Amino acid sequence: MNQAETKGIILFRKDHKEKDMLVKIFTESSGKLMFYVKGAHRKNNPLTPAILPYTQATYIGKLNNEGLSFLNSAKYIYPFTHIQEDIFAAGYATYIMNLADAAIEDKVYDPHLYTFLYQALEMLDQGIEGQILTNIFEVQILQRFGITINWRECAVCGRTQGKFDFSSKYNGILCQQHWDRDFHRYHADPRAVHFIRLFSHISYDKIHSIELKEETKSAIRQTIDQLYEEYVGLNLKT
Repeated sequence: MNQAETKGIILFRKDHKEKDMLVKIFTESSGKLMFYVKGAHRKNNPLTPAILPYTQATYIGKLNNEGLSFLNSAKYIYPFTHIQEDIFAAGYATYIMNLADAAIEDKVYDPHLYTFLYQALEMLDQGIEGQILTNIFEVQILQRFGITINWRECAVCGRTQGKFDFSSKYNGILCQQHWDRDFHRYHADPRAVHFIRLFSHISYDKIHSIELKEETKSAIRQTIDQLYEEYVGLNLKT
């Protein structure tokens, strides 16, 4: 391809040789691409601010369908400064970006996932509760791993109100009246299942009003971990 420009989010970067760098960018127009940045460690390199971790910018360069792409310049650089400065926000951000990286192949056009990732990082950068943002991302990105779960209603009777538990056997939730249908159901905290059901369809702009007790957040974390261990099997360092 000829030189093009696209919005992008830095996913990760690693040194290459002595002065160069390989930078993986989730681009809005072409999916995830690995860029070769010559002289990345050179003093006063104008690209330095644009390739810092936790940064979005408009990147200009040669976007190749095969092999490495090449970055020439950048504009409209937007660093997520709070994430860059806060170790806990950075931890959540790194995990979310690693999930997005694992969920689709390189060079796959996915503007919806790009926007979803940007929204998560933007809200993290605003100081919004990191665990809730992460839980929403985890639950909604499951479909990218080919996993479709019925969070809407009881898999047996269609009930939508009351206490629920998750059942692998039914690939969805069971109301309390039908818990006896699956002895190996998760036996999850009903409050955790309630919020996971909410997280499965809520948009990020609606979460400002959500406040959870620590014990509820812990129960949600435990249930989502169980889901990922059973269905996804990822072992991300973050």
